[in-house]
Amino acid sequence: MPRTGSMPLLYFIRKQRSKLNLLPLLVATLLLGNCARQELAQTSSVNWKLVWADEFNKNGKPDPEKWGFASRSSPDWACYCTDTLATTFVQNGELYLRGIINRDATDSVKYKTGCIQTKGKFAFKYGKVEVRAKLGKGKGSWPAIWLMPQQNKYGFWPHSGEIDIMEQLNSDSIFYQTLHSNYIDQLKQKTNPVYFNTSPYQVGEYNVYGLEWYPDRLDFFVNGRKTFTYPKVVGTDPTQWPYDQDFYIILNQALGGKWVGEIHDQDVPVQMAVDWVRVYQQKDQLSASR
Repeated sequence: MPRTGSMPLLYFIRKQRSKLNLLPLLVATLLLGNCARQELAQTSSVNWKLVWADEFNKNGKPDPEKWGFASRSSPDWACYCTDTLATTFVQNGELYLRGIINRDATDSVKYKTGCIQTKGKFAFKYGKVEVRAKLGKGKGSWPAIWLMPQQNKYGFWPHSGEIDIMEQLNSDSIFYQTLHSNYIDQLKQKTNPVYFNTSPYQVGEYNVYGLEWYPDRLDFFVNGRKTFTYPKVVGTDPTQWPYDQDFYIILNQALGGKWVGEIHDQDVPVQMAVDWVRVYQQKDQLSASR
């Protein structure tokens, strides 16, 4: 299985030669407008350094040096979290996070779900995150890739922020990229700037979900294509930008809840397969994160 993150344009062209006609693609590239060419140049000129990764090369439980299990708790995403190989395991180079029907009579919940995080093991401020994952589908399915603050610098949720790189619901052919903060969720400032985006993805295939996090903005991506930017707004309420502290990574395959709706048992089990997780930083970001 190819293990590729953000690829330079010519490398991408070579990889896609069997699917695309090369000449029209090159012509289209040359005909891009000035703004588009400048954006491509800015993206390709960033010199990223890999600072943390998991390629999931060892079968069994996820690497305990890198991941811990998220505890079962009251939020909808966490109400079925379970530390068991039935829901969370590495096999043949992939991490599998599953939502299943509970068959254990000693546990009263109807379902069990896989939920892992780097809390207390790895957190960072500014940089690039990419996760190559394949999503399942089914009524009640809710896979997610997201970041939460390590220390809650500004108080508990939503004051210290939340960054959702990918959330997908049910059998949707789109996914969500969303921010949470006091400014968004309590002051209801949801259009200045717009706090979320939806984007299509390659259903049934592996996709690379990405975030580039800078001191003044958050840029979201899928398969190397920028989909959404959330900027820091100068002169507005200070709670608009809690994204200046260390965040950790969460991967989970949830089931049900107020947002996703009811679960259809005939669609369970459902799973998210993760090929790799990679975090990069620039030289100046490495200094800022210390």
